Amino acid sequence: MPRGSQRAVEAASIPGAAPAQYSGAVTDWHPFLQHQGPIAFAHRGGASVYPENSERAFRHAVDLGFSHIETDVQATLDGVGVIMHDDRLDRTTDSTGDVADLTWAEVSRARISGTEPILRVSELLEAFPGTFVNFDPKRDEAVEPLARAILEADALDRVLIGAFSDRRIDHARALLGDGLAVGAGSRRVMALVLRANRIPVPFERVDAAQVPVRMGRIEIVTQRFVRYAHEAGIHVHVWGVNDPAEMHRLLDLGVDGLMTDELEILRSVFAQRGAWDG
Repeated sequence: MPRGSQRAVEAASIPGAAPAQYSGAVTDWHPFLQHQGPIAFAHRGGASVYPENSERAFRHAVDLGFSHIETDVQATLDGVGVIMHDDRLDRTTDSTGDVADLTWAEVSRARISGTEPILRVSELLEAFPGTFVNFDPKRDEAVEPLARAILEADALDRVLIGAFSDRRIDHARALLGDGLAVGAGSRRVMALVLRANRIPVPFERVDAAQVPVRMGRIEIVTQRFVRYAHEAGIHVHVWGVNDPAEMHRLLDLGVDGLMTDELEILRSVFAQRGAWDG
């Protein structure tokens, strides 16, 4: 269950209940979500300036004042969690091959964009001890190495795990316990959409719905969706938002966070709205 208002959760579960009051910065939220105003996320560190998911990209984001970064996790053949979006090395590095078929010693020789070393999860958490990290395990096999690195770094209060796969999220929660903040996988997102439209389907609680504006022909982020999520005590974070007009539109809807590759643009939009505290 998310750590928002218990009254909000109860009201959202009762047909015809009055809309619950909601605050995006109440003290009973998980520490990851205890933020004054909307959260600015550096998606893969902000790929518009430095190579995605590299330490240089993350350092640039933190130096700009971003308190939250978003990234991806794969697992090597020998069970090391590494910061990498794709299953294969081919697109982003000077090497080839599936990460799951390679040992960490082999993966560590690859360079992102030919210059930047690939980080282990443990290295990222160590390098940025004051930063909140949003992790997306891209395969089932990545969940256990990710959980192990989080526990070893004593970082449970500053991470959130989200994924398309609800199964991965459930696995992470089973390993790390109720102190873990989690996002909604695809199945739970669609359940939220249906419930927001008064279709009473089952729903297991999460801390955040981290979603695109639309999935195929289905518009996800509507006023109704945001309102229902808030009544249920769930944050709404929207990813893939790089256009300033769209940033303003979504913030006007009341979303709780935006994930972008265009860090300077998002910072400027937040500053214009008096929401930048970096």
